[in-house]
Parts: sequence; structure tokens; C-alpha cells
Amino acid sequence: MLTIRLSRIGKKKKPFYRVVVIERTRPRNGRVRELVGTYDPLKKPAEIKLDAERIKYWLGVGAQPSDTVRSFIRLQKIA
Repeated sequence: MLTIRLSRIGKKKKPFYRVVVIERTRPRNGRVRELVGTYDPLKKPAEIKLDAERIKYWLGVGAQPSDTVRSFIRLQKIA
């Protein structure tokens, strides 16, 4: 089963996240299917960039978003 979730990159105390499509059983920073966006919580306000077309595609194929990514999708009014 595929999921759309956050993958952390960046240094200690300076988080930066990628929004990725990945198999549910893979580790947090494991091999991903596709990168569909980014999230930078350190900017004020937090910066969220999502590729709406690709997210719609993956949701249509059956990928399930995590709770955090679901809230990002609602904020961006994608689905």
C-alpha cells in the first residue's frame, strides 16, 4: 500500500521535509516512488509547496495521505 507522507532532511535543529509517495512498510527516509512537494516549518509562516496534479494522481491510484499531509492538502484546497 502506498502512502503520502513526510520525509525529513536537513540538519539537527533545522528541519526541512519532503512530501513523498512511498510504500507504507519502508522506513521514513527510505526509497521513494516520487517527490510531490516540500515543507519548511522554520519560515514564518511555514512554507508548503505541493504539486497538485501529482497528488491528485496518486490519490486516484489509491495512495493514503498521512494526517499531516492530509491537513496540507486541505490548506492548499487540492482535494
